[in-house]
Amino acid sequence: MSDPTNPTNPTNPTDPTDPTDPTDPAQAAKTAVRTEAAPAPAWNFSQGLRKGPLLQVSGQGPQDPASGAYVHPGDVRAQTARTLENVRAVLAAGGAGVEDVLMFRVYLTRREDFAAMNEAYGAFVREHCPSGVLPCRTTVFVELPHPDMLVEIDALAAV
Repeated sequence: MSDPTNPTNPTNPTDPTDPTDPTDPAQAAKTAVRTEAAPAPAWNFSQGLRKGPLLQVSGQGPQDPASGAYVHPGDVRAQTARTLENVRAVLAAGGAGVEDVLMFRVYLTRREDFAAMNEAYGAFVREHCPSGVLPCRTTVFVELPHPDMLVEIDALAAV
């Protein structure tokens, strides 16, 4: 936090007594992230939220961004690839890239789909993380809200 008694307060040069620090995540405004390059949320939530250097991407599924239709029924590899492209679109709208992701959470409906999902996921992160520093990941087996969804993925990035 800046020193409000410092007349050269870098956080607000017009008011040297302003103690706010826009670089402090606790003081940063929370802003919604929205893009037409990813499917619109079906429920009451944002595609993503940015607060300070953090960007949380809501769970994305295997939907075509233009039509909202679920694509690649029964093919978890193709669904994973589409879902990750949707996540990437929200990241980009929030000023981040896959290389900025700290954590992916993958939700699968069937254990037998893990290997195919992991192949598609691995190819994606290796392509989009040229530094070789890969994001953390957790995979959870769940029931998803649409019967054609085999996978859903959310992400937390630091920008």
